[in-house]
Amino acid sequence: MEYDVLIVGAGPAGLSAGIRFKQLCRENNVDLSVCVVEKGPEVGAHILSGNVFEPRALDELLPHWKQEEAPISVPVSSDKFWYLTKDHAVSLPSPFHNRGNYVISLSQLVRWMGMKAEELGVEIYPGFSASEVLYDTNNKVIGIGTNDMGIAKDGLKKDTFQRGRLTLLAEGCRGSLSEKIIKNYKLRELRPAQHQTYALGIKEVWEVDESKHKPGVVLHTLGWPLDHKTYGGSFLYHMKDRQIAIGLVVALNYHNPFLNPYEEFQKLKHHPAIKPLLEGGTVLQYGARTLNEGGFQSIPYPIFPGGAIIGCSAGFLNVPKIKGTHTAMKSGMLAAEAAFGVFNEGLNMETYWDTLQNSWVWEELHKARNYRPAFEYGLVPGMAISALEHYILKGRAPFTLKHSKPDHEATEVARLHSPIQYPKPDGVLSFDVPTSLHRSNTNHEHDQPAHLRLRDPKIPELVNLPEYAGPEARYCPARVYEYVPDEKSQLKLQINAQNCLHCKACDIKDPKQNIEWTVPEGGGGPGYSVIWYSVGGGILTDSKCVAVVLIMIE
Repeated sequence: MEYDVLIVGAGPAGLSAGIRFKQLCRENNVDLSVCVVEKGPEVGAHILSGNVFEPRALDELLPHWKQEEAPISVPVSSDKFWYLTKDHAVSLPSPFHNRGNYVISLSQLVRWMGMKAEELGVEIYPGFSASEVLYDTNNKVIGIGTNDMGIAKDGLKKDTFQRGRLTLLAEGCRGSLSEKIIKNYKLRELRPAQHQTYALGIKEVWEVDESKHKPGVVLHTLGWPLDHKTYGGSFLYHMKDRQIAIGLVVALNYHNPFLNPYEEFQKLKHHPAIKPLLEGGTVLQYGARTLNEGGFQSIPYPIFPGGAIIGCSAGFLNVPKIKGTHTAMKSGMLAAEAAFGVFNEGLNMETYWDTLQNSWVWEELHKARNYRPAFEYGLVPGMAISALEHYILKGRAPFTLKHSKPDHEATEVARLHSPIQYPKPDGVLSFDVPTSLHRSNTNHEHDQPAHLRLRDPKIPELVNLPEYAGPEARYCPARVYEYVPDEKSQLKLQINAQNCLHCKACDIKDPKQNIEWTVPEGGGGPGYSVIWYSVGGGILTDSKCVAVVLIMIE
């Protein structure tokens, strides 16, 4: 199938690009086709609810979004920032400036954006995994190949693909095709840019008692349960309908191979300042995803022959704000305008790079460039440098700090550390991984080739286990990797690919970069959807609404 513009990924960046391109087509009375392919079973299925949203880009893209019933209705009412010790919470001045922002379900927002895109004529195909880049004889990208559907582990394969004249990659953090493009065209060297650095975000959505729920309250924390050498922090957002999103973000350049981000998150929920809010509540959903934290220094040259990289695939997250949706959307809009110029005015995609550098995205990320690398020196020095940047220099420092070694190289050998004993889950506030995994609605077709591949199958037993104590069994938040005894009682790595949350942590953190994350069959993965319907004063989830519909039909 051939299109003028092909977009990989129906997230904020990809949908913004599709909408903006079609807007320009209408304004100029030009008929050009746009296709968006999305590996999730539906738009928004791989995006977990709970987001503090800055509407700047949406104001530019769809200025009448309030009148068009966008699912954005809970303004930030208070903005708190705590430093946590094991037993106390110390209130600090908030550096986040969330006044004018909204607490939203990003999953619901992209669903709404998907409808707006289709109204403009964008074709969206969920359930299709982009598995390979297609090139012409001149090494120019001419489209993507989608993963085979309905093929058994040992079955025959067929070629199916979507071919575009321009291809925009909006796969999100650590996009598999984007990473191949960056390496193939040496895009980091072209800018030049530093390596990317990442964090793992683990999140739950809870329904809490109405007396404890305060729509619009936003809380961020630093400190406990993480040690002073590990960068990270927690967040807690009060959404609508008695829902809160709570999570922990752990930088993946941590040193201790015994650290378990999932278990650290379970500890967080027992803090005396957080526990009372959750008591009596119910967990609705669980999920995890990696985040780009390299910021300004790590953005690669985003243009390649035949297309461009947009959104979190390029790394436009503003780390001190902990926000990347607005910047991702703006990058998609700028890429769409450049793409339209290619078709309508005979220009080239270089205009995307030019307009990006002259946009508020570039200015914002440049001002924030020294926050994340400041914490390479530890929590206290990081807070001091960040305060200097925020309150005095205001992004005008005459220097740019560099990131240290890549995340996988930061992992130290096990003999330098002691194992961490984590408390057993109580089944009320803290849970084991299988229980949480069930709440993610993760599902993969079992009879398909494993999408998590070892470049060298011997490395887990010969290197990772003896030298690093098998860290993949801990950094994965879905128990995809387990060391189990074989018939000779020797520990062997078992990969439970069907558990995969598509967080990409394994692709990033494996000490020897031996794990390759590839896309599974389209439609596989988590199924996030916290959409609520009131029935007789109660609240029902999507799955229960099926029964309601059947009763109404009766």
